[in-house]
Amino acid sequence: MKLSFSKTILFFLSTTILSGQIQSPMRFNLTLDEDTLKSAGLKSNIIAEIKLMGDSLTWLGTGQGLALHNGKQLFSFLSTQDSLADQEAIGLLPAGGIPAIAVKGDTLAVSFSGDNGSIQVGKGLALSYSAQDTNNLSWRYFKQPVDLPSDTVRPFGEGYYKCLPVTVPEANVTYDSYINGDFLWIASWAGGLRRYNMEEGNWENVPLPMDGQDSLSLCEGFDDVDDYGRSVLPGYYLNPRDPADGGNHNHKAFSVLAYGDTVWVGTANGINKGILIDEWVQLENGNQQLLNCIEWEHYSFPNKGLSGNFVVGIARQKWRGKTTIWAASMNADIQGETRGLSYTRDNGLTWNTALLGERIYNIFAKDSLVLASSQSGLWKSFDGQNWAKYSPAIDTTFMVQSQILTDIVYTAVLDERLSNKKLWIGTGNGAALSSDLQGSSWSIFQTEYDSTDFYAYPNPFSPLNHNQLNEEGYVRFHTGEIFNTQVELDIFNFAMEKVFQKKINLNNYNGALKWNGKDLNGNLVHNGVYFIRLKYAPSLTKSPTTFWDKLIVVK
Repeated sequence: MKLSFSKTILFFLSTTILSGQIQSPMRFNLTLDEDTLKSAGLKSNIIAEIKLMGDSLTWLGTGQGLALHNGKQLFSFLSTQDSLADQEAIGLLPAGGIPAIAVKGDTLAVSFSGDNGSIQVGKGLALSYSAQDTNNLSWRYFKQPVDLPSDTVRPFGEGYYKCLPVTVPEANVTYDSYINGDFLWIASWAGGLRRYNMEEGNWENVPLPMDGQDSLSLCEGFDDVDDYGRSVLPGYYLNPRDPADGGNHNHKAFSVLAYGDTVWVGTANGINKGILIDEWVQLENGNQQLLNCIEWEHYSFPNKGLSGNFVVGIARQKWRGKTTIWAASMNADIQGETRGLSYTRDNGLTWNTALLGERIYNIFAKDSLVLASSQSGLWKSFDGQNWAKYSPAIDTTFMVQSQILTDIVYTAVLDERLSNKKLWIGTGNGAALSSDLQGSSWSIFQTEYDSTDFYAYPNPFSPLNHNQLNEEGYVRFHTGEIFNTQVELDIFNFAMEKVFQKKINLNNYNGALKWNGKDLNGNLVHNGVYFIRLKYAPSLTKSPTTFWDKLIVVK
């Protein structure tokens, strides 16, 4: 099976969004904003989540923790490797990647993940109810929700259901979350769909239809009675294992969206629409109790028109009185499935597709605008049918050598909070902010080790795997500020034979100083050690100076 726990969410893991491995150095400056819990800049170039809050705050989920842009500067929150107790009040966040951020008003929920060397591990969540006050921010920490071994029958709605307890955080990672009303909804793959009642302070497992079910009522039909006299759903068993092991792909939740009385959940077997219903029920003692139940409808390939059954992202678009639900749908394990977008304009009755063949990670929708973040770049549409792709982000400011060196965009957000529309994107090579919706002027945020040192990164460098842009891979040269407009680049092999040379005129050059691993004849160089020589003026008082670095090339 393509979706077995041992190979959980391959499209994310292969790009190390969540593992926190980075291909660039890090910087740890510890003073700003009178806050001992933040450091300057990014600690990782992997940006998987971007969420807006208030008038100026932009939260970024990175491969090495939580980051924040306050409208002027970008910070990273410091983390701890210490073990944290469930529901502990904390200042330092747990170490790990950030696969999900949820925002509503002042409330901020952040999920964390890591790995044990072979599989992704959920490292819990942190919740703040006053996140707009960002100085010395305090949090409530929750361990990754798991079940007790004895949790084989659990309550929901007007009765009980049978389930396989998920007792460990392995493969139990919160990949998406959403806040609606009193509930924080989380989609946690092996952990399934769960919700936290922020008013009452308790977690609840939420059953989803089994793979063969087109619908599931949690409001009625609890017709079986177990040995303890409990009303149980007949024939139902919540089990997130693979179907070959008696489980259900539809119980592996990956994406979630909630609004009003509706919740949409994307899984490894399609998408589910739930209608939340509040009901007063009569208890045996004569009292009444308010219960919240859900009526589910389940849509999957091939019967319902989705492009594929693995739904990794969901967004809602409201425009001219109509609602469109967008889903980033990938192929799971049924022949004929295709990557792309699936969408419905009639609340799930019918589904259509767009951008077939594209590997979509996330969708953002506002009014007529739809943004689709994909492996090939960021796509934009104003009607859902005609799409245009943005060019990769380059800072065109004079003498600024800054560029996003990857085609892949993991997430994008339209920022309309000030006088003009701005555009945020998150990639595996940093974050970028455009001063307009067209992407004509970018500011780029990336990690640094030392702002003045000369070095090549990543090192070792693979032109077949690193910084893939327009079908070529690049190694970047970090220089600090340059004070002359003529830069000379020479690259030598271990025998000190020159394999590449280039003179760069910064008067008309935009983007990073980089090399694609090819020699003067346009052929990829052999594996081995190479020496980089770059000549430039590092200050106003110095003439052009020669700098050297050693680079290992491994294809």
